[in-house]
Amino acid sequence: MPFASRRAFLCAAAAALALPAHAADGPAAQLIEKVAAEVIELIQTTQGAQREAGIRAVLERYFDLPYMGRAALATHWEATTPEQRGRFLKAAISAEARAYSERFGQYGGQTLAVTNVSNRPNGSSVVASKLNQSNGQPIAIQWEVRDSGQGLRITDVKIEGVSMVMTRRSDFNSYIQNNGGKVDALIGELEKRASR
Repeated sequence: MPFASRRAFLCAAAAALALPAHAADGPAAQLIEKVAAEVIELIQTTQGAQREAGIRAVLERYFDLPYMGRAALATHWEATTPEQRGRFLKAAISAEARAYSERFGQYGGQTLAVTNVSNRPNGSSVVASKLNQSNGQPIAIQWEVRDSGQGLRITDVKIEGVSMVMTRRSDFNSYIQNNGGKVDALIGELEKRASR
């Protein structure tokens, strides 16, 4: 994601690419399998702008991006106008779609095995999985999934216990603080990243 550590970002990209194997049952597990299958299809059949558009469509279809955006901006969300919120979400989605589409060339045949689904009292589910690499130890990935009123959506991805939403929150907050406490500075940076 735009400001996340390189290792966490690459692991998330690889997880999104991975073809699932031996998945647990249930709709949450099926969602993760479907996302992985669609992304791998995009990698194998598209390039450039077409791939970026496909990745953006996957993000918009399967991730609860408004929820993730509010969580990532945290207290800054309430201080923004509706226009700023719209710009932020659009820029964040575009920046992530561009970054993922550029990094997907690093796919090396990894597989994602969904191992378990835990249902939480708050109505969310956590889909546990392992990213099996061609060399090296498997990487533990947990996908938080909930029904946002429009069907199941992914609300967070934890790689080896590190939340992507919390990582973005920390990175975004740091960027805002280092730029005079202005959310517009972050929005401008995301818009620049999306247009590169």
